[in-house]
Amino acid sequence: MNRFEYIEARLEDGETFVSRESNIKLYDGEQKTQFEDGELVLTTHRLFWGRPGEIARAAVTLCLHLRYIVSISEEQASNYLFGRKTRLILHLRPAAIDKAPGPLDNSKASFIKLSGKHGVYSEFASALRETLEARVWQVDTSNTNSDEHCEEHAKPTAKELSTREVRLRMRTGIGGIERAIEAKSKETDENIALAFQDLRVLMAMAKDMVGISQVISEKIRNERGEISQDETITFKSYLLSLGIADPVTREGYSSDSAYFSSLAQQLCEMLLDPIEDCGGMMSLADVYCRVNRARGLELLSPEDLLHACHLLQGPIKLRKFPSGAMVLQLESHDDEMIAVDTLALVESNASLAVEDLAKLRNISLLLAKERLLAAERLGKLCRDESLEGLRFYPNFLINRPKEC
Repeated sequence: MNRFEYIEARLEDGETFVSRESNIKLYDGEQKTQFEDGELVLTTHRLFWGRPGEIARAAVTLCLHLRYIVSISEEQASNYLFGRKTRLILHLRPAAIDKAPGPLDNSKASFIKLSGKHGVYSEFASALRETLEARVWQVDTSNTNSDEHCEEHAKPTAKELSTREVRLRMRTGIGGIERAIEAKSKETDENIALAFQDLRVLMAMAKDMVGISQVISEKIRNERGEISQDETITFKSYLLSLGIADPVTREGYSSDSAYFSSLAQQLCEMLLDPIEDCGGMMSLADVYCRVNRARGLELLSPEDLLHACHLLQGPIKLRKFPSGAMVLQLESHDDEMIAVDTLALVESNASLAVEDLAKLRNISLLLAKERLLAAERLGKLCRDESLEGLRFYPNFLINRPKEC
């Protein structure tokens, strides 16, 4: 930034307008500066940067002489709305001793960056490259004399300069401005069309959610009558539980231990109520689906979920059954109480299969089978395996009925 000077935005003799860019911010090397959302104007001799309207009224603005620029390169940066954008990197020569005052007296950086909300358009970058190739600023018609004949070999010939200026005129004047405006308008239209495609997807999803809520409300009315205020609040809480406002991600932590510890804490907070509603136990498959549905685009891998579940502390813990099935269950969960409840259900129905218990308790087949097997291990039930499948009966060998 120490190559920039404070100069009035006026064209000098022999200097012409080349191209213009808006919403441009300047970087001093890799460091951001206070010069943001400005207008960038390229001439055959210089590069001006000013706040909107300053260059048009010839106010004092930042000015970089093109003779300082050694080369140009590009880098790609991410843009949240329109994807990737292009930044220009201008590699510079050291500042001249007699340079006019500017925003910085000293700078360790040997380059500056030009960036913006939508990046730097390719038309402006091409115009800058062609202007640097033409080197029109090297011609000084007002100070030419015979004593400078020795320097003519270092300067371009009149024919070369004429050819370069013809190429520059393709981008200057009214025609050049109109072509630049037309190209920008076309690119803007494409970006807006892309953005509205995403909006249409969101609108379609919103319509689906409204339709789902109407269907659910209608079913509740048909089965149980008009919805009460408490039921409405409960329904809203279910909808809110579908999402996590700030999901834990690896990018926010410097170590795996801190990441998994925070992830385990967040899992405990979001799964406590759902596990209580499921009877105190939830399979890892159900946990995986519920967690990733709530995290939206920040999906969690099965390995990370399992690692975090091993670190759970407090009201929820990871449990592995003898069959190999793993579940999350409440620490207050009591197998003896669950076995008694399962026995009561079996006695009231004479016998139960796994799918029968799953329907009665509205749980997965995996949890229903583990409940029946746990009651069998405690001596409450016994099994009968036949061609019809696996069924469980009250264990009269240990717990004889009273009438016997």
